Amino acid sequence: MSQEPLRGPAFGSYAPDEVGWLLTDLSHVDLEADVVERETAIQAGTAHYAESLPHEFQPDAAYRELFEQVLQETAPVLATAVATVTDLVLAERGTDVVLASLARAGTPVGILMRRWARVRHGLDLPHLAVSIVRDRGIDAAAVGWLAEHHRPTDIVFVDGWTGKGAITRELTVALDDLARAGGPRCDPDLAVLADPGYCVRTFGTRDDFLIASACLNSTVSGLVSRTVLNDRLLAPGQFHGAKFYRDLADADVSNHLLDTVSACFPDVADDAAAQVDSIRAADRTPDFRGWASVERIRAEFAISSVNFVKPGVGETTRVLLRRVPWRVLVRDPDDPALRHILALAAARGVPVEVDPDLAYACVGLIKESGRE
Repeated sequence: MSQEPLRGPAFGSYAPDEVGWLLTDLSHVDLEADVVERETAIQAGTAHYAESLPHEFQPDAAYRELFEQVLQETAPVLATAVATVTDLVLAERGTDVVLASLARAGTPVGILMRRWARVRHGLDLPHLAVSIVRDRGIDAAAVGWLAEHHRPTDIVFVDGWTGKGAITRELTVALDDLARAGGPRCDPDLAVLADPGYCVRTFGTRDDFLIASACLNSTVSGLVSRTVLNDRLLAPGQFHGAKFYRDLADADVSNHLLDTVSACFPDVADDAAAQVDSIRAADRTPDFRGWASVERIRAEFAISSVNFVKPGVGETTRVLLRRVPWRVLVRDPDDPALRHILALAAARGVPVEVDPDLAYACVGLIKESGRE
Protein backbone atom coordinates (compact mmCIF):
# COMPACT_ATOMS: atom_id res chain seq x y z
CA MET A 1 0.00 0.00 0.00
CA SER A 2 1.66 3.20 -1.22
CA GLN A 3 1.29 6.03 1.27
CA GLU A 4 2.94 9.42 1.50
CA PRO A 5 2.98 12.04 4.28
CA LEU A 6 0.09 14.48 4.48
CA ARG A 7 1.16 18.14 4.46
CA GLY A 8 -0.40 21.54 4.84
CA PRO A 9 -2.35 23.31 3.60
CA ALA A 10 -4.19 20.22 2.28
CA PHE A 11 -3.92 18.65 5.74
CA GLY A 12 -3.29 20.81 8.78
CA SER A 13 -2.32 24.44 9.12
CA TYR A 14 1.44 24.00 9.44
CA ALA A 15 3.67 24.90 6.50
CA PRO A 16 4.42 21.88 4.28
CA ASP A 17 8.16 21.98 4.98
CA GLU A 18 7.73 21.97 8.77
CA VAL A 19 6.11 18.55 9.18
CA GLY A 20 4.80 15.63 7.17
CA TRP A 21 2.00 13.72 8.89
CA LEU A 22 2.29 9.93 8.48
CA LEU A 23 -1.45 9.63 8.94
CA THR A 24 -4.59 8.71 7.02
CA ASP A 25 -6.96 11.63 6.46
CA LEU A 26 -10.30 10.84 8.12
CA SER A 27 -11.66 14.37 7.95
CA HIS A 28 -14.76 13.16 6.13
CA VAL A 29 -15.74 10.70 8.88
CA ASP A 30 -18.04 11.58 11.78
CA LEU A 31 -15.91 10.33 14.67
CA GLU A 32 -16.85 12.68 17.51
CA ALA A 33 -18.82 11.32 20.45
CA ASP A 34 -20.38 12.89 23.54
CA VAL A 35 -17.65 13.03 26.17
CA VAL A 36 -19.71 11.31 28.89
CA GLU A 37 -20.97 8.55 26.58
CA ARG A 38 -17.45 8.09 25.23
CA GLU A 39 -15.93 7.87 28.71
CA THR A 40 -18.58 5.37 29.82
CA ALA A 41 -17.88 3.10 26.84
CA ILE A 42 -14.12 3.31 27.34
CA GLN A 43 -14.38 2.41 31.03
CA ALA A 44 -16.84 -0.40 30.32
CA GLY A 45 -14.37 -1.93 27.91
CA THR A 46 -16.76 -1.74 24.97
CA ALA A 47 -14.64 0.86 23.16
CA HIS A 48 -11.01 1.94 23.06
CA TYR A 49 -10.23 5.64 23.47
CA ALA A 50 -8.48 5.72 20.08
CA GLU A 51 -11.50 4.44 18.15
CA SER A 52 -13.36 7.76 18.37
CA LEU A 53 -12.73 11.41 19.13
CA PRO A 54 -14.07 13.73 21.82
CA HIS A 55 -15.83 16.86 20.63
CA GLU A 56 -13.24 19.63 20.37
CA PHE A 57 -13.65 21.87 23.42
CA GLN A 58 -13.65 25.52 22.37
CA PRO A 59 -12.80 27.81 25.31
CA ASP A 60 -14.44 31.15 25.94
CA ALA A 61 -12.84 34.53 25.30
CA ALA A 62 -11.50 34.79 28.86
CA TYR A 63 -9.65 31.49 28.52
CA ARG A 64 -8.25 32.44 25.11
CA GLU A 65 -6.97 35.66 26.68
CA LEU A 66 -5.40 33.61 29.47
CA PHE A 67 -3.73 31.38 26.88
CA GLU A 68 -2.19 34.43 25.22
CA GLN A 69 -0.93 35.69 28.56
CA VAL A 70 0.51 32.27 29.41
CA LEU A 71 2.20 32.05 26.01
CA GLN A 72 3.87 35.45 26.32
CA GLU A 73 5.07 34.73 29.87
CA THR A 74 6.38 31.23 29.23
CA ALA A 75 7.79 31.58 25.71
CA PRO A 76 11.38 32.24 26.91
CA VAL A 77 11.31 29.16 29.18
CA LEU A 78 9.81 27.08 26.40
CA ALA A 79 12.45 28.34 23.93
CA THR A 80 15.23 27.42 26.37
CA ALA A 81 13.84 23.91 26.78
CA VAL A 82 13.53 23.52 23.00
CA ALA A 83 17.12 24.65 22.47
CA THR A 84 18.38 22.42 25.28
CA VAL A 85 16.72 19.21 24.15
CA THR A 86 17.63 19.84 20.49
CA ASP A 87 21.29 20.45 21.27
CA LEU A 88 21.32 17.41 23.54
CA VAL A 89 19.98 15.28 20.68
CA LEU A 90 22.50 16.70 18.20
CA ALA A 91 25.40 16.19 20.62
CA GLU A 92 24.51 12.58 21.37
CA ARG A 93 22.80 11.33 18.23
CA GLY A 94 24.60 13.35 15.54
CA THR A 95 23.48 15.90 12.97
CA ASP A 96 21.82 13.45 10.55
CA VAL A 97 18.86 12.80 12.84
CA VAL A 98 15.28 12.54 11.67
CA LEU A 99 12.66 13.94 14.04
CA ALA A 100 9.63 11.67 14.48
CA SER A 101 7.16 13.50 16.67
CA LEU A 102 4.38 11.63 18.44
CA ALA A 103 1.19 13.14 17.03
CA ARG A 104 -0.23 15.37 18.11
CA ALA A 105 1.29 16.73 21.35
CA GLY A 106 4.81 16.10 20.15
CA THR A 107 4.37 17.79 16.78
CA PRO A 108 4.66 21.47 17.80
CA VAL A 109 7.77 20.43 19.73
CA GLY A 110 9.23 18.70 16.69
CA ILE A 111 8.65 21.81 14.59
CA LEU A 112 10.32 24.04 17.19
CA MET A 113 13.29 21.66 17.46
CA ARG A 114 13.61 21.71 13.68
CA ARG A 115 13.51 25.52 13.68
CA TRP A 116 16.22 25.73 16.36
CA ALA A 117 18.46 23.30 14.46
CA ARG A 118 18.09 25.44 11.33
CA VAL A 119 18.57 28.83 13.00
CA ARG A 120 21.39 27.83 15.36
CA HIS A 121 23.21 25.16 13.36
CA GLY A 122 22.15 25.59 9.73
CA LEU A 123 20.63 22.10 9.65
CA ASP A 124 17.54 21.07 7.71
CA LEU A 125 16.23 18.15 9.73
CA PRO A 126 13.44 15.98 8.30
CA HIS A 127 10.38 15.98 10.56
CA LEU A 128 7.53 13.48 10.34
CA ALA A 129 4.65 12.96 12.77
CA VAL A 130 3.63 9.41 13.74
CA SER A 131 0.86 7.97 15.89
CA ILE A 132 1.26 5.95 19.06
CA VAL A 133 -1.71 4.57 20.98
CA ARG A 134 -1.62 3.41 24.58
CA ASP A 135 -2.19 -0.38 24.78
CA ARG A 136 -1.98 -0.65 20.97
CA GLY A 137 1.58 0.48 20.29
CA ILE A 138 3.17 2.64 17.64
CA ASP A 139 1.99 2.81 14.04
CA ALA A 140 4.11 0.06 12.49
CA ALA A 141 3.30 1.22 8.95
CA ALA A 142 4.57 4.73 9.78
CA VAL A 143 7.77 3.39 11.33
CA GLY A 144 8.20 1.21 8.25
CA TRP A 145 7.88 4.29 6.01
CA LEU A 146 10.48 6.10 8.10
CA ALA A 147 12.87 3.16 7.86
CA GLU A 148 12.45 2.97 4.08
CA HIS A 149 13.36 6.64 3.66
CA HIS A 150 15.90 7.13 6.48
CA ARG A 151 18.34 5.05 8.49
CA PRO A 152 16.49 3.61 11.51
CA THR A 153 19.38 4.59 13.79
CA ASP A 154 18.84 8.26 12.83
CA ILE A 155 15.20 8.35 13.94
CA VAL A 156 14.61 10.32 17.15
CA PHE A 157 11.13 10.13 18.65
CA VAL A 158 9.88 13.41 20.12
CA ASP A 159 7.07 14.27 22.53
CA GLY A 160 5.98 17.24 24.59
CA TRP A 161 6.25 15.97 28.15
CA THR A 162 6.12 12.88 30.32
CA GLY A 163 3.42 12.14 32.87
CA LYS A 164 3.80 8.88 34.72
CA GLY A 165 5.71 7.34 31.81
CA ALA A 166 3.03 5.20 30.14
CA ILE A 167 3.82 6.37 26.60
CA THR A 168 7.57 6.11 27.27
CA ARG A 169 7.11 2.46 28.20
CA GLU A 170 4.67 1.90 25.34
CA LEU A 171 7.22 3.20 22.85
CA THR A 172 9.99 0.95 24.17
CA VAL A 173 7.83 -2.18 24.12
CA ALA A 174 6.35 -1.37 20.70
CA LEU A 175 9.73 -0.78 19.06
CA ASP A 176 11.13 -3.97 20.62
CA ASP A 177 8.13 -5.94 19.34
CA LEU A 178 8.55 -4.43 15.89
CA ALA A 179 12.23 -5.35 15.73
CA ARG A 180 11.58 -8.90 16.96
CA ALA A 181 8.98 -9.30 14.21
CA GLY A 182 11.60 -8.47 11.60
CA GLY A 183 10.97 -4.74 11.41
CA PRO A 184 13.52 -1.93 11.79
CA ARG A 185 15.47 -1.51 15.02
CA CYS A 186 14.91 2.06 16.25
CA ASP A 187 16.27 3.71 19.38
CA PRO A 188 13.43 4.05 21.93
CA ASP A 189 15.08 6.99 23.75
CA LEU A 190 12.31 9.59 23.73
CA ALA A 191 13.23 13.28 23.57
CA VAL A 192 10.83 15.58 25.45
CA LEU A 193 10.69 19.18 26.55
CA ALA A 194 9.70 18.39 30.13
CA ASP A 195 10.31 15.17 32.07
CA PRO A 196 8.75 15.71 35.52
CA GLY A 197 8.21 11.95 35.90
CA TYR A 198 11.94 11.15 35.43
CA CYS A 199 11.02 8.75 32.61
CA VAL A 200 13.60 9.59 29.89
CA ARG A 201 17.27 10.50 29.44
CA THR A 202 16.79 13.23 26.85
CA PHE A 203 14.90 16.31 28.00
CA GLY A 204 14.93 20.09 28.13
CA THR A 205 14.03 20.22 31.82
CA ARG A 206 12.66 18.01 34.56
CA ASP A 207 10.55 20.81 35.99
CA ASP A 208 6.78 20.38 35.73
CA PHE A 209 6.36 23.62 33.85
CA LEU A 210 3.52 24.82 31.69
CA ILE A 211 3.95 24.11 27.99
CA ALA A 212 1.54 26.49 26.29
CA SER A 213 0.67 23.99 23.57
CA ALA A 214 -1.00 21.85 26.27
CA CYS A 215 -3.57 24.58 26.95
CA LEU A 216 -5.66 23.91 23.84
CA ASN A 217 -6.52 21.06 21.49
CA SER A 218 -6.26 21.13 17.70
CA THR A 219 -6.18 24.93 17.52
CA VAL A 220 -2.64 24.86 18.87
CA SER A 221 -1.64 21.67 17.03
CA GLY A 222 -2.06 22.51 13.38
CA LEU A 223 -5.86 21.96 13.46
CA VAL A 224 -5.24 18.21 13.57
CA SER A 225 -7.24 15.91 15.84
CA ARG A 226 -5.74 13.37 18.16
CA THR A 227 -4.96 10.16 16.30
CA VAL A 228 -7.48 7.42 15.60
CA LEU A 229 -7.03 3.67 15.37
CA ASN A 230 -10.27 2.07 14.27
CA ASP A 231 -10.32 -1.22 12.35
CA ARG A 232 -13.68 -0.34 10.77
CA LEU A 233 -12.10 2.63 9.02
CA LEU A 234 -8.50 1.61 8.41
CA ALA A 235 -7.26 -1.35 6.41
CA PRO A 236 -4.27 -3.41 7.60
CA GLY A 237 -1.09 -1.56 6.71
CA GLN A 238 -2.71 1.86 6.56
CA PHE A 239 -1.34 4.65 8.70
CA HIS A 240 -3.36 5.50 11.78
CA GLY A 241 -5.94 8.22 11.11
CA ALA A 242 -6.72 11.79 12.14
CA LYS A 243 -8.96 14.66 11.12
CA PHE A 244 -8.17 18.14 9.84
CA TYR A 245 -10.55 20.66 11.43
CA ARG A 246 -10.67 23.28 8.69
CA ASP A 247 -13.75 24.84 10.25
CA LEU A 248 -11.71 25.99 13.27
CA ALA A 249 -9.31 28.09 11.20
CA ASP A 250 -10.54 31.35 12.74
CA ALA A 251 -9.50 30.14 16.20
CA ASP A 252 -6.16 28.65 15.09
CA VAL A 253 -3.11 29.83 17.06
CA SER A 254 -0.78 27.01 16.01
CA ASN A 255 1.66 29.12 14.03
CA HIS A 256 1.29 32.04 16.43
CA LEU A 257 2.67 29.81 19.20
CA LEU A 258 5.57 28.63 17.04
CA ASP A 259 6.50 32.17 15.98
CA THR A 260 6.23 33.54 19.54
CA VAL A 261 8.59 30.89 20.90
CA SER A 262 10.96 31.11 17.92
CA ALA A 263 11.26 34.86 18.46
CA CYS A 264 12.93 34.10 21.80
CA PHE A 265 15.64 31.90 20.25
CA PRO A 266 18.31 34.64 19.97
CA ASP A 267 18.16 35.22 23.73
CA VAL A 268 18.41 31.65 25.03
CA ALA A 269 21.55 30.18 23.45
CA ASP A 270 23.82 30.73 26.46
CA ASP A 271 21.30 29.37 28.96
CA ALA A 272 20.65 26.35 26.76
CA ALA A 273 24.38 25.60 26.39
CA ALA A 274 24.79 25.71 30.16
CA GLN A 275 21.78 23.42 30.59
CA VAL A 276 23.16 20.90 28.10
CA ASP A 277 26.50 20.79 29.93
CA SER A 278 24.72 20.32 33.27
CA ILE A 279 22.45 17.56 31.96
CA ARG A 280 25.29 15.66 30.29
CA ALA A 281 27.37 15.78 33.48
CA ALA A 282 24.52 14.48 35.66
CA ASP A 283 23.16 11.00 36.27
CA ARG A 284 19.95 11.07 34.25
CA THR A 285 19.02 7.42 34.46
CA PRO A 286 15.22 7.25 34.42
CA ASP A 287 13.82 6.05 37.74
CA PHE A 288 10.11 6.68 37.03
CA ARG A 289 9.76 8.31 40.44
CA GLY A 290 6.52 9.92 39.35
CA TRP A 291 4.91 6.49 39.11
CA ALA A 292 5.26 6.02 42.89
CA SER A 293 3.40 9.28 43.46
CA VAL A 294 0.64 8.13 41.12
CA GLU A 295 0.30 4.83 42.98
CA ARG A 296 -0.03 6.71 46.28
CA ILE A 297 -2.83 8.85 44.87
CA ARG A 298 -4.56 5.83 43.33
CA ALA A 299 -4.61 4.07 46.72
CA GLU A 300 -5.58 7.18 48.68
CA PHE A 301 -8.61 7.89 46.52
CA ALA A 302 -9.52 4.21 45.95
CA ILE A 303 -9.11 4.56 42.18
CA SER A 304 -9.26 1.27 40.30
CA SER A 305 -6.49 1.97 37.76
CA VAL A 306 -3.50 4.28 37.37
CA ASN A 307 -4.93 5.08 33.92
CA PHE A 308 -7.41 7.36 35.72
CA VAL A 309 -4.60 9.32 37.40
CA LYS A 310 -3.02 11.88 35.06
CA PRO A 311 -0.03 13.68 36.59
CA GLY A 312 1.59 16.91 35.53
CA VAL A 313 0.42 20.18 34.04
CA GLY A 314 0.07 18.80 30.50
CA GLU A 315 -1.85 15.67 31.44
CA THR A 316 -4.15 17.52 33.87
CA THR A 317 -4.98 19.98 31.11
CA ARG A 318 -5.88 17.10 28.80
CA VAL A 319 -8.21 15.63 31.44
CA LEU A 320 -10.05 18.94 31.71
CA LEU A 321 -10.20 19.49 27.96
CA ARG A 322 -11.34 16.09 26.73
CA ARG A 323 -12.18 13.61 29.49
CA VAL A 324 -14.71 13.52 32.36
CA PRO A 325 -12.75 14.99 35.29
CA TRP A 326 -13.51 14.06 38.91
CA ARG A 327 -10.93 15.98 40.92
CA VAL A 328 -7.88 18.13 40.37
CA LEU A 329 -5.06 18.04 42.91
CA VAL A 330 -2.63 20.97 43.06
CA ARG A 331 0.60 21.34 45.01
CA ASP A 332 0.38 25.13 45.27
CA PRO A 333 -2.87 26.90 44.30
CA ASP A 334 -0.95 30.17 43.89
CA ASP A 335 1.44 28.73 41.29
CA PRO A 336 1.12 30.97 38.19
CA ALA A 337 1.57 27.90 35.97
CA LEU A 338 -1.79 26.60 37.20
CA ARG A 339 -3.96 29.58 36.30
CA HIS A 340 -5.37 27.90 33.22
CA ILE A 341 -5.92 24.67 35.18
CA LEU A 342 -7.94 26.53 37.81
CA ALA A 343 -9.89 28.37 35.10
CA LEU A 344 -10.78 25.16 33.29
CA ALA A 345 -11.72 23.42 36.54
CA ALA A 346 -14.01 26.29 37.49
CA ALA A 347 -15.62 26.30 34.03
CA ARG A 348 -16.38 22.57 34.29
CA GLY A 349 -17.35 22.60 37.97
CA VAL A 350 -14.48 20.31 38.99
CA PRO A 351 -13.38 20.35 42.66
CA VAL A 352 -9.77 21.40 43.30
CA GLU A 353 -7.91 20.02 46.32
CA VAL A 354 -4.52 21.13 47.65
CA ASP A 355 -1.88 18.44 48.31
CA PRO A 356 1.49 20.00 49.17
CA ASP A 357 3.21 16.60 48.98
CA LEU A 358 2.57 16.07 45.26
CA ALA A 359 5.58 15.13 43.15
CA TYR A 360 3.99 17.14 40.32
CA ALA A 361 2.57 20.65 40.17
CA CYS A 362 -0.88 19.12 39.69
CA VAL A 363 -2.70 15.87 39.00
CA GLY A 364 -6.00 15.31 37.19
CA LEU A 365 -8.27 12.47 38.24
CA ILE A 366 -10.69 11.01 35.70
CA LYS A 367 -14.17 10.20 36.99
CA GLU A 368 -14.89 6.48 37.09
CA SER A 369 -18.30 5.28 35.97
CA GLY A 370 -20.77 5.10 38.87
CA ARG A 371 -18.71 7.41 41.05
CA GLU A 372 -20.24 10.50 42.59
